Amino acid sequence: MQFEDMKAKIEGGNGFIAALDQSGGSTPKALKGYGIEEGAWGSEEEMFGLIHAMRSRIITSPVFSGEKVLGAILFERTMDGEAGGKPVPQALIERGVVPFIKIDKGLEDEANGVQLMKPNPGLDTLLHRAKALGVFGTKERSVINLANREGIAAVVRQQFEVGQQVLAAGLVPIIEPEVNIKSPERTEADQILLEEILKNLDAMPGDDKVMLKLSLPTRAGLFDPLVDHPRVLRVVALSGGFSRAEACVELAKNRGIIASFSRALLNDLRHPMSDAEFNASLGEAIDEIHGASTRKAA
Repeated sequence: MQFEDMKAKIEGGNGFIAALDQSGGSTPKALKGYGIEEGAWGSEEEMFGLIHAMRSRIITSPVFSGEKVLGAILFERTMDGEAGGKPVPQALIERGVVPFIKIDKGLEDEANGVQLMKPNPGLDTLLHRAKALGVFGTKERSVINLANREGIAAVVRQQFEVGQQVLAAGLVPIIEPEVNIKSPERTEADQILLEEILKNLDAMPGDDKVMLKLSLPTRAGLFDPLVDHPRVLRVVALSGGFSRAEACVELAKNRGIIASFSRALLNDLRHPMSDAEFNASLGEAIDEIHGASTRKAA
């Protein structure tokens, strides 16, 4: 797949995007969920080796293909590694899966009810390296905890500024201002976020498109204006702490939005499983998430 082929697949394909981008602080939790307890590694390198082996097992599984999985978001170390003896982006592309990379370096401390992204002075270098490896797009995450207009406006502004940097490097950004689903002000935060994203979309120069990764809203259909916006390539949803069953029910209520799940995709996978058991479990998760992404509730 060339860039335009990948763009067409993401824009019009029937499927979802897998999030395989757990990094530093979330890696031990991801490994524990996979059945590998802390203490099973003696160094950070060994820890990342274990999580890479898990991701490679997923990427090379016969059920992980472009038929239902449109794209996969990678951690930087995963992008630089191999799966099945091939560079990971190449391995994905050969399976019909569009590669993305997580580019944020974590979150600042909370202020005004939100957590902005930390500075990323090496971003241009990373973007050019990713482009050379065949990566199509990026993902960057901020967090919104309260319905604070000033804070949410700052999050969205920063997201779109970084998004313009990504577009200038020839990649497509997934803008992810995550609303904490446990927020006591979640409904109000959803509405403010919608308004701020629309402002920034309308103010975008040129004719490039971005993607949006959002928490599932408390009111189904709230993000329809984003799904329909001419500057949005695709809207995807994170599971945000919902179980897979819960996330799929909520996702199916929102037309035009597809999944980009992490924990909800990987939750039932375990290290001791035989390949047959692993592939069957992964296949069940893929089928369920694909169904919620493509078959919407009335």
